[in-house]
This record gives sequence, structure tokens and C-alpha cells, in this order.
Amino acid sequence: MPRLAAVPPPAIDYTDPAYWSGLIKMSLSKFFILCVLNQRPMHGYEIAKTVEDTTQGCCSPTPGALYPVLKEFEAGGYVTAHAESVGGRQRKVYTITDKGREAFQVAVKAWAEVGACVTAGSEGACDTSTCR
Repeated sequence: MPRLAAVPPPAIDYTDPAYWSGLIKMSLSKFFILCVLNQRPMHGYEIAKTVEDTTQGCCSPTPGALYPVLKEFEAGGYVTAHAESVGGRQRKVYTITDKGREAFQVAVKAWAEVGACVTAGSEGACDTSTCR
């Protein structure tokens, strides 16, 4: 039986703003999911809506992006989930744990450091000593 030739993945266009925007928003979505859960427990749709509102539409996690992250956070012990009746419907409500709060605080510091590094780089001061 003949073997099929492997199809190489499409080349990434690093000059495409959509590539960078998508990459950044994907990482920010995890940060903002923890951020909004740090405020109070919420169900999935409410998390997505609150993230979108908090970021003024910059990050709008879709269900296809949100629920795998919540499942990952739950498996890692960063959030817990329980079923609750919300508006007459059964919803899974997510609550951040102490481990999740700790992760959020670490993320806040990391994003602040990255932000400072990006600012320094955009001002022409990009060197490896600025970013650790």
C-alpha cells in the first residue's frame, strides 16, 4: 500500500497582524478568565460576557475556547465547578480556588513584566536584559 506524503503545515505569516492579535488574545483570555472568577463565581456564558465587557471587546472567548480552558483549570485545581439552577436552567458555576488566586497573582506580575518589556522594546530599547 503506498504511503501518503505528509502535508506540511501552512507557513505562518509573521507580518499578518491577525497572527499576533490571535496569539496575544489567546493568552490574555486565560488571564482574564482567572481575573473575572477572582471577582465572584460565574457560569460559562457569564464568564465570556464579563471578559468581553472587562476588556471592552478586546478578548471575547468563544465557547470553543472558553470551555477547554475551564476544563484545564478545573483539572489543575485552579477552579471548582458545581451545577446550579440559574434563571430556571441548570448551569455549571465555576469558582476560583486558593491555587487559582495564587496563579492569577503570578499572572498579574508576569503580564506587568511583559508589558514593561514590550514598552521598552517599542521605544527602541529592546535588549535581553530588559526581559527576563
